[in-house]
Amino acid sequence: MAGVVKAWLPWEDPGAFLGGVPAGFDVEVFTGAERPKSLDEVEFYVPSYMGGGDVFDVVKEMPSLKVVQLQTAGFEHVQSRLADGVTLCNARGVHDASTAELAVGLILATFRNLPRAVRDQERQVWPGSYDEVDDSLADRTVLIVGYGAIGEALERRLTGFECDVIRVARRARDGVHPIAELPELLPRADVVVLLTPATPETKRMVDTSFLKRMKDGALLVNVARGVVVDTDALLAELGTRRIRAALDVTDPEPLPAGHPLWSAPNVLINPHRGGASTAFAPRVARLVRAQLERYASGEPLINVVAGPPR
Repeated sequence: MAGVVKAWLPWEDPGAFLGGVPAGFDVEVFTGAERPKSLDEVEFYVPSYMGGGDVFDVVKEMPSLKVVQLQTAGFEHVQSRLADGVTLCNARGVHDASTAELAVGLILATFRNLPRAVRDQERQVWPGSYDEVDDSLADRTVLIVGYGAIGEALERRLTGFECDVIRVARRARDGVHPIAELPELLPRADVVVLLTPATPETKRMVDTSFLKRMKDGALLVNVARGVVVDTDALLAELGTRRIRAALDVTDPEPLPAGHPLWSAPNVLINPHRGGASTAFAPRVARLVRAQLERYASGEPLINVVAGPPR
């Protein structure tokens, strides 16, 4: 691709963040702090990671736009805002480590009653004994629903915990069950980890029937999207204290003050921090740099989820 490739990137010092502007071609880089004066010439746009809707509304003012590279794996909130000729790429792989680590952390925090320990520390109380021993991840069965790249990363991290893993994805493949078998698999699981994308098929997939099939004492871990779980159904089941939940995402989100989920029994809530770790920055930098190099040299982009391939 000849000439200057104009990109709008959300970092104050894109060159330092990317480890230098890719060599071999001329890239004009704008920061995300303010709109570039030549907005109509921008071809390659990387919206900010935590930006609101306005970071996507601006694409209407970019007639030269060819590529939007997200820093998130989810893309359902962006696709409808783009013109037909714009290629949309997600950040598949960038959040694998962070999200998988958090899933393990939520499981261990719940099983080993770490929230109780935090409350006791705040009260400066050292209990003489507890009425019940903590659960261990060892000898448990973990069911991963939505087994993709993050699911693989999660399973790698579960290796060594002496637990069994059951894999479920939309379609069957070697070692992975199809989603149609989920009803018969749920009663076998001590932990159910949700990693599915938000689609019409997965919206409120975790409903009353799903939750009723979980075994007594089982833990539901949602590190996917809040809408995958029917909140009212979850509240009803938590109210019985039959199951537990650890949620990085909720519906609604942000969860407003006074919402009954905050005070529900047997639930641990993390405010959507799955991807926010030190592992994020170097991985997204590598992805964006590689995509810029591919685009400028005419090589096919990776992680294309909508629009024409480039």
